[in-house]
Formats: sequence, structure tokens, C-alpha cells
Amino acid sequence: MTIGFLPQLFSANRRGPCALPHLLCQKMNTTSSKIRVDLDQSTGVAVMWMQSPPVNSLNMDLLTEFNTTLKNLEMDKSCRGVIITSSLPRIFSAGLDILEMYQTSPEHCGQFWKAVQELWLKLYGSNLATIAAINGSSPAGGCLISIACDYRIMADNPRYSIGLNETLLGIVAPYWFKDTMANTVGHRTTEMALGLGLLYSAPEALNIGLVDKLVSEDQVVNTATHTMGKWLAIDEHARQVTKSMMRKPTIDKLLSNREADIHNFVSFITKDSVQRSLGMYLKMLKNRKG
Repeated sequence: MTIGFLPQLFSANRRGPCALPHLLCQKMNTTSSKIRVDLDQSTGVAVMWMQSPPVNSLNMDLLTEFNTTLKNLEMDKSCRGVIITSSLPRIFSAGLDILEMYQTSPEHCGQFWKAVQELWLKLYGSNLATIAAINGSSPAGGCLISIACDYRIMADNPRYSIGLNETLLGIVAPYWFKDTMANTVGHRTTEMALGLGLLYSAPEALNIGLVDKLVSEDQVVNTATHTMGKWLAIDEHARQVTKSMMRKPTIDKLLSNREADIHNFVSFITKDSVQRSLGMYLKMLKNRKG
């Protein structure tokens, strides 16, 4: 059950290309229950496939595996860029799992929120070149993953939507969600989007700059792989320092206030009124399925 279906910092030096002779470079596949990774050592490009049916809800299991996988790729000297996508049809990620926040202890809510913070910090601050290959709808937390990447390619399907729509559930997107989106599409567009809980169709998302390119659905990952080559052609040190210059102030803002942010989230999400809203939404979903 997810919110979304509602209407490290940078070091100066990172690894270079695959150090093995070209003929020895090969594809390496690793799979956990929620994430599959295909790493092509000849190009240094890894594809992270989220595979947590039915909608890649960001629960503790998926968050933990996502964070661990990204950390491992950062440490892998043969990896220089990562493409994040979904193995599920019509969905990238439906966002945070409401069941992690509904009728659970404040301690659990705090642990959950810390894992959400960690995902954003690792992804937004990654030394790797990162591309979101958005092959389905990407509301709420799915949108956060997308805008934390360096570049976004979305399937050209008007039925797919993307946006930070938390207010439709009576939840306030935290300031670092807001800052990430404002860094992507500007202050006024973000103010309208968050205030109204807007979800944008793929063409609308391209129009406001929320995504960078639209391609046919069957070409999203292939296009991301081709585009990654352009990012990796840039001098790695220059690219990383530039990324740090652009993103470090936003990252530092959360790093200096992580505990306060967790406390604020727990205080808010455990309010009786918010819990009632979550309960009503879950009941609505149950009735809709019935």
C-alpha cells in the first residue's frame, strides 16, 4: 500500500573505467529478492532493476536492498554509472509503503524514515553517474528517486504520471523532497506541484523539465544506456566536482538536521488525524480491490 497512487559526499577522485583488459571484461548479474543488478564491466554501466511486486512499494526491505546495492556499486571499481529502472510493467515505483507508517510504533517510523533519508543521500550524492529509466508511473517516492538522479528518461505514454503528490493524502513532503524538486524545475513550479499534489503525464513532465527525454516504452533502458555513454565520456573528476558543487548545499542541509527531520516526521505521521487519513486511504484501496 503506497502513498504514490493517490489523484559520503563526493571525494575528489573515483575509479576509472574497467581496469581489466577488454577481452576479460564481462557482464556480471547479481540478484536479491527486491533488486537485480546487471553490470557490464566493459562499459562500467550497471542497471538496477527494482522487482518488488506489485508496484515496487518502498518498504523497509526494498529500501534496505536499494541502499546496500548502491553502496556496493559505489565500491566496485569496475562500475562508473548506474541506471535505475523497474522490471514490473507500467510502474517505476509507487512510492513509500503506507503500511510502514500506519499503526506502527514511533520507533519503527523513525527507522523507516532514516532508511528513506539514506536512499536519498546515497543517490543524490552518488559519485556514480546516475540515470532514471522511468518505464512506468512514478508518483511520490518514485518521483524522489527519479529527481535524485542526474538525468531522467521516461516512457512516452500519457497514461504514466510522475510527481510529488503527498498533499493529496494529507502528508507534507519534507523540505529535502521540496529542495530536490525545486533544484530540478524551479521554485514556482514546485510550489504549485506540491501545494496541489500534482501528478504530471509524461508529456507534461517533459514540458516543465521534470524529465529530460521521452522515448518509446521499449526503448527506455536502451536509450538510458546510450545516454550514459555521454556522461561517462566527461572527465570523471570534473563531472564529480561539478555535481558536488551543485548538490552539496542541499545535501549538507539534511546531514546537519537528520535527527530533527526524523523527529519531525515521527511527530507528524503518528498524529491521530494523520493516522485516520492513512486508515481511510487503506480502506478505500481495499474497497476498490474488492
